[in-house]
Formats: sequence, C-alpha cells, structure tokens
Amino acid sequence: MHPDHRYKRVLLKLSGDILKGQESNGIDFNVVGRIAGEIKEVIEEGLELAIVVGGGNLFRGSEAEKTGYDRITADSMGMLSTVINALAIQNALEKISVETRVQSAVSINELVEPFIRRRAIRHINKGRVVIFAAGTGNPLFTTDTAAALRARQIDAEVILKGTKVDGIFDRDPKVYRDAIKFDEVTYHEIIKRGLRVMDMTAITFCRDYKIPIAVFNILGIGNFRHIICGKPIGTLVTEGER
Repeated sequence: MHPDHRYKRVLLKLSGDILKGQESNGIDFNVVGRIAGEIKEVIEEGLELAIVVGGGNLFRGSEAEKTGYDRITADSMGMLSTVINALAIQNALEKISVETRVQSAVSINELVEPFIRRRAIRHINKGRVVIFAAGTGNPLFTTDTAAALRARQIDAEVILKGTKVDGIFDRDPKVYRDAIKFDEVTYHEIIKRGLRVMDMTAITFCRDYKIPIAVFNILGIGNFRHIICGKPIGTLVTEGER
C-alpha cells in the first residue's frame, strides 16, 4: 500500500450522467479520458480498483417506464447501456496503458467477461482495473445497489461515489445557494433526512455491512487522488456518531 494512500482497495461508482459531460446525453470522450488519466495516477501507485458504471446518459429505465415501456424491458435496456459505458471507460484506460477487464452481470461473451467473483478478485490482485457492467443483472435494482453488492463481494474498503457536486448537502446546492455541505454524515441521518446520495436499498446494504461511502466531485482536477489519500474533500458516510 502506498504510504500516501488511505485505502488499498476501493470501488468507484460512476453514474452515466458523469460520462455525458455538458452534453444532454451520450458520451463525452474528453471527460472519460480525463477521468481515466486520474485513475492511472493512483493505479501506478498501487491502488486496487474496481468500477461500477451506470447507464443513464444513454437510457434510463425508470424514465422510459413513464412513456409506456414495460419496466422490466426498460431496465434490461438500461443494463445494456451500462455495457456500452463500461467499454468506453475500458478503451480510455487501455489507451493510456492501464490494464482492464469488463465483467457483465448478463452474458455477452463475445464482448466482455461474465461476472465471476473469484476471477474479478484475481484480476484486481494482478493490478487490473475491473469494470462491472449490467448492474446486478436484475431489473428493478439500480447501479447504486450493484455498487454496494460488488463492493462487498470484492472486499472493498470504501465506495467512492464520483459526482458533479462537492459532496452531500442538506438540500440541492444547484437550487439553494445557502445549502449546507456535510463533511461527515451517518447512514441513519441519510435515511432520516431523505438525502439523495444513493438509493435506500444501497444505503441500508452499506449500513448493514459497514461499508463507508465517500461522495466527492470527480470532475475536479486531482480530486480522485485527494480522496484516495484521505484529504478532507467531499462527504464521508459512516455508521459512527457525528
């Protein structure tokens, strides 16, 4: 473990919204490339990393349901969109010589590996970045829940949720200029206040298995390394009393 690092093995949760940058949808490959560059820096210092990626920049099942799509079908389409995003991240990382593997919870053997826990751990032990796609492989579960599940399965020390904002606030900072940012908050407070961090299934899972969550702005230059090194940016969610 690098002496500057607070964590040795982490799971990074990236939403599809992050990947679209300032566009209304799709993939901004400049943003993906910039995130890949920040990942490369800490991987070369010995960080063990897995990534769970969402697909909302391409297709969102919950939104499609409102227009008449069957929710199960819509969620299946959403799972496929995460595979596209995972391949985009893989390409960006491998262009800068970071070895990766994509594992999918649904079988697409011609494109990616199936999710196999022991194989994923072997890849991570060998210094490869493993990108988990297709959520949990089941409709009606979000990629937040998939991140919580995969973090537990690979024994990650923390879930790092990369967002467009600087952490968790008491209300939407884009709407309320006087919104207050939390430096630390408990799972109980998240649930009690109804704070939008991850879905409640993911939050209660992390609480039950004592998996801390660090929410931070991944688009800030150097922020990924800062969070890995334990610098006081973002918001840390733990079980402890504040």
